[in-house]
Amino acid sequence: MSIQPKNFGFGEDETMLRDSARKFFSDNCSADKIHNLVATDPNIHRSIDCVWDKNLWQQIVELGWTAVCVSESAGGIGMPAVAAVALAEEVGKAAFPSPLLSTFNATFVLNHCQSEAATAALGEIAEGKATTLAITNQEGSWDASATDVSVNNDGSLSGTAYFVQDAKKVAQLVVSAASDKGVGLYLVDTTAGGVQMVADGIIDLTRDQAHIEFSNASAIELAAPGTGNLAIDQAMPAILSIVSADMVGAGEWLLQTTVEYAKTRVQFDRPLGFFQAVKHPLVNVMLDIDRSKSLAYNAACAYDTDPDNALRLAHMAKSQAGDMAVFSASRAVQFHGGIGFTWECFVHLFFKRQMHNQVLFGDAKYHRALLADMVMGAAA
Repeated sequence: MSIQPKNFGFGEDETMLRDSARKFFSDNCSADKIHNLVATDPNIHRSIDCVWDKNLWQQIVELGWTAVCVSESAGGIGMPAVAAVALAEEVGKAAFPSPLLSTFNATFVLNHCQSEAATAALGEIAEGKATTLAITNQEGSWDASATDVSVNNDGSLSGTAYFVQDAKKVAQLVVSAASDKGVGLYLVDTTAGGVQMVADGIIDLTRDQAHIEFSNASAIELAAPGTGNLAIDQAMPAILSIVSADMVGAGEWLLQTTVEYAKTRVQFDRPLGFFQAVKHPLVNVMLDIDRSKSLAYNAACAYDTDPDNALRLAHMAKSQAGDMAVFSASRAVQFHGGIGFTWECFVHLFFKRQMHNQVLFGDAKYHRALLADMVMGAAA
């Protein structure tokens, strides 16, 4: 077993990156600004729109965030996965609508494709070209062997990819597709002919999701047939770490906001925080967040330094973060009382983001089941 570096490899460069992100979101993405951006219409029958600030996205690109985990040889910065996890935590804390986390996930997959086309795509990401994964089938499985997309004789793609995150914010897709030689990964431009996006109605107002239909869509091979599954499997610990860190950040916002409310809201001549029925569960939320954060950073560090154990640790991180997401969100709504479930209360933005994240790439029970299989298999 490899020995992980001190503090999960989180050094001065990663600290500076996190602090700059924290200041950026503090200056540009307060909860009221995000609410005014994405939650202008409470009508449940409203149209499915993709609302985000492209100017802020351009500023992020100029800050170099998309290049963080792209290797220097491909034109990136080449930082470890914990750097992306730190950014994901800050993104979650701001509930920031952008394709950044989806682009990180695509980056990790591309890093394992080992092809000139993948290196070129990574270079485009480093320059700010938003990218997302289109690897999930209708049943919700991201096992590449179960893809609903196939490769035609001329190399084009036909079929449908489901549950595609930030689909309308990105410029290109990393698609898993099957042929008689096996499953490979392919790069598809979202504006290419034969590509049709069908928006999904989801509860998370800070994201968009779609299923994408391909009809003889032009594609560039990133990973040869038969190697697509391997690239996805190798990247999965980092992907799960990113989603877990997003939930950690949202949980931190929910906790801080609820604690402040409990200090100022008076009931029976006492602040709400005086009562044990309020303060004890909030302490439990804090402990859950701390556990989730440690596990997310541990899994990301293992992805770089201890790959043999990375997936096991990532299952632990996603499981804990998924439970924490539900607990932190439900306590925040409950302890805000009658206003907690209203549209005007900002809590609902983070509640909905937590609910979306906790099922993204599998909920807590799913990952505990996989973890149990790994442990029992090892014991046997």
